[in-house]
Amino acid sequence: MRFRLFRGGRVNPDSERIQVRLPNSVDTGWIDTPPGRWWRPKEFWQNIRFLWRTSLPFRTTVVAVTLTSITVIAVALVMSNSIARDLFTSRTQDVQLEAQRAASVAQATLESGSETDELAISELRQDAIDAATAQAPNAIGWAFYRVPDQSTTSVIQDIASEGVDRNLTSDELRSAVRAEPDTVHYQSVALEGTDGQAEPGIVIGRVVTVPSAGNYEFYLVYSLQSSQDTLDFVQRTLAISMAILVLLVGLIIGSIMRAVMQPVRLAAQTSRLLAAGQLEERIPEKGEDDIGTLARSFNHMADNLQHQIEQLENLSKVQQRFVSDVSHELRTPLTTIRLAGGLVYSRKDEFDPTLSRAAELLHDQVERFELLLADLLEISRYDAGAVELMRKEHDLKAVAEDVIAAMLPVAIEHGESLVLRAPDRPVMAQFDDRRINRIARNLIANAIEHGEGRPIVVTVDSNATAVALSVRDYGIGMSDDQQANVFERFWRADPSRKRTMGGSGLGMAIAKDDAHLHHGLLEVWSVPKLGTNFRLTLPIAADEPIVSSPLPLLPEDAGAETYTREHQGEKVEGFSNEDVMTQPITMPVTLPGLEPGFLAGAEASDDETDSEEESK
Repeated sequence: MRFRLFRGGRVNPDSERIQVRLPNSVDTGWIDTPPGRWWRPKEFWQNIRFLWRTSLPFRTTVVAVTLTSITVIAVALVMSNSIARDLFTSRTQDVQLEAQRAASVAQATLESGSETDELAISELRQDAIDAATAQAPNAIGWAFYRVPDQSTTSVIQDIASEGVDRNLTSDELRSAVRAEPDTVHYQSVALEGTDGQAEPGIVIGRVVTVPSAGNYEFYLVYSLQSSQDTLDFVQRTLAISMAILVLLVGLIIGSIMRAVMQPVRLAAQTSRLLAAGQLEERIPEKGEDDIGTLARSFNHMADNLQHQIEQLENLSKVQQRFVSDVSHELRTPLTTIRLAGGLVYSRKDEFDPTLSRAAELLHDQVERFELLLADLLEISRYDAGAVELMRKEHDLKAVAEDVIAAMLPVAIEHGESLVLRAPDRPVMAQFDDRRINRIARNLIANAIEHGEGRPIVVTVDSNATAVALSVRDYGIGMSDDQQANVFERFWRADPSRKRTMGGSGLGMAIAKDDAHLHHGLLEVWSVPKLGTNFRLTLPIAADEPIVSSPLPLLPEDAGAETYTREHQGEKVEGFSNEDVMTQPITMPVTLPGLEPGFLAGAEASDDETDSEEESK
């Protein structure tokens, strides 16, 4: 890294001219098509999320269908349980009455005999069972078991019909039957159907007395499959009905929401077209309902906006044309005045002191007037939305050298030094050298004006995506409020402060616009009484974004009152007039605590300023 003092200038080669117009439209598309394909599972859920996020009818329909489904399922469960309970209770009561009658008939048959022989008693028991089953036509089986722990003269063996397993009668059921002999008791069981599938059933039992043989448990087995079939039919009917109901609710709500949202979407699309500059767009007015009232109100608002915008556009065009015409018309008399003033100024030494001073004032004010006209013309081009950008490969370090050489006499008059800190390599980028030269000139002139006689440091560097130029002074600095307004037109940090260099008050505003035209950034750091640092960052190529600036916005010597360098073994401040007059001088300079070339790969450390400057 070398620090230089330069005199002289350079002339850049001709550049290609590119006409650039500022954007004045917005996207007017209405995106309502899902991005993915429905038959792919991953993209299917992406489409669902997209519709949920972007479509109010879809979201409303999904919510309505979900709530309806929950309600329908709850109602179906309540109805199904109620029907199942009623069917079971009704069927159980019927078979209990039938079993009670069958048991009574069996007991009467048994009491009609007086046999004591086991074979005769067995025959009597079979007659009783036959009589009982005749009274219980719905029973599918029966069982006849001896009550244990009895002392009788005769004992007959336990028997059961085919298909009735002894395990169907649980110990709990048999205990209940023996505990209350005159009452029928039942228990739900699972029976094996003809197809091998389990089917619901019920076992009903009661105690009967066999002469000479004691008490026996008499059980009848019933199948509840017919009731289960009825319940299954009812449940299927409920499920199909509820599904149809949910589908109809979804279709109805979706159709209603689509009909309601269509005018809203049309209004949104029309508003986007209006925002894009198509002021003649309107919403079709249909009917006298709320939607029709909305359309008429919207169109009335659009008519008023169109009228106001056209008035403002006409006024703006008149103002811009007025500024442009006045600037152009003033150039002819200004040229004459400048020529005449130059002639008077060249002979000012022949006049008396009063006339000589007047000639100097005339010369200075004519130059300032010419600068003001040039700036007004440039501002009018930006206001008109059309500017010219001549972009070509240039060396930013060479531009800085040219500006420093041009501004050096002014810096000498103010007792200030200009220091260039740049790498030994070229700092190449694509930009309009005329506009970047103007930005650098404005920044250096502003630093000279407010530098309070202290050195001004101009730094240039680059990285992989951007080039940057910073101008650091150690003058009066600015407050936060002043920094927020520094790029405003005709704004001055201290209106009462005497201006020694003239100026139109438009330089910083034009510099900001020039930086944005290159897709770059012009940022400022400043502290009152500690100086200011302006940083210009430009992309290396026109179509490449800026990842980071190669120069920090916060100076490495922030807080220092002046710039220092090592010279002839002792620390001195700035450069003397003798240093300036012996141009060119090239000397290595190292800041305290820093190594030479430290800026070659420096990265920006002040990301927080990006969003602030964009908002400005």
